[in-house]
Amino acid sequence: MSTALLAPAQRTRPDDDVADRLLASAATLSYDPAVEVDWDAPLDPSLYGLNPEWSTLFGTRLWDEMTEQQRVILTRHEVASIMSTGIWFEMILQQMVLRDRYAADTSDATFRFALTEIADECRHSIMFARACEKLDATGYRPRRDSIELGRIYKTVAQGESAYGGILVAEEILDVMQRDWMRGENVLPLVRTTSRIHVVEESRHMKFARQEIREHLAGAGPARRRVSSVAIAAAAYYIVKNMVSTRVYAAAGLDTARAVAEARTNEHHKAMMRSSCAHLMAFLADTGLLTTPARKLYQRVDML
Repeated sequence: MSTALLAPAQRTRPDDDVADRLLASAATLSYDPAVEVDWDAPLDPSLYGLNPEWSTLFGTRLWDEMTEQQRVILTRHEVASIMSTGIWFEMILQQMVLRDRYAADTSDATFRFALTEIADECRHSIMFARACEKLDATGYRPRRDSIELGRIYKTVAQGESAYGGILVAEEILDVMQRDWMRGENVLPLVRTTSRIHVVEESRHMKFARQEIREHLAGAGPARRRVSSVAIAAAAYYIVKNMVSTRVYAAAGLDTARAVAEARTNEHHKAMMRSSCAHLMAFLADTGLLTTPARKLYQRVDML
């Protein structure tokens, strides 16, 4: 019988060596955003919310027509929208991991790391919420249909489907934030929160990859096809909700034109594909990049 179909307490233990190493890393390299981030520092009006190259409008005619102030405002609202989407999925993630470890062996190192990950994600969500407030860019939420689909996903996803959804959410943000944390023209608030998230999420991604491999051990082609589509669907809705169309009005732009130009922005599409290259390689290696899944990834420029 597949380990994914067993009750948590009956499952074969994951690789404790991996969990032990991740726990050791968490003990020596974790951050408290409440003290690591200078929340009282004023925001430099000349600095962006994210590297301009990551803006959905960078490289378009509209971007060329915008004032510098509009570009700054737009990128601040874009990063706040991305952070808000991050909060949404981190709340889904926490529930899936907690459900996966319900009634599990508490002496297992993976049990302890799973709770460590939940604690990390809780701090991240608080950090992002506070950053959005500081940026004066609150209120961004996923679309209603996505919220309801998220309720279903967090309730029914298990095994590689759950950890695959977790991995795609983390991988999508990772490359972006590695650029933001090094961006000299990016707000220190965003650079610091990005650095914290990158460092701590690197452990979460290792854990998710390990869980995916173990859940797929012995899995047949049919199960891999079903799981591949579930993971791709999660990625599709995450990407579709990352940047709200309301960010354009916040920058004083014509929303209809901005949405149209963003939709056909080849520069941004190339940036997205580049950021997902490592993820796609892993999914292909584990048999989770099936033809139906590929089509979903292509629709949101991840492939």
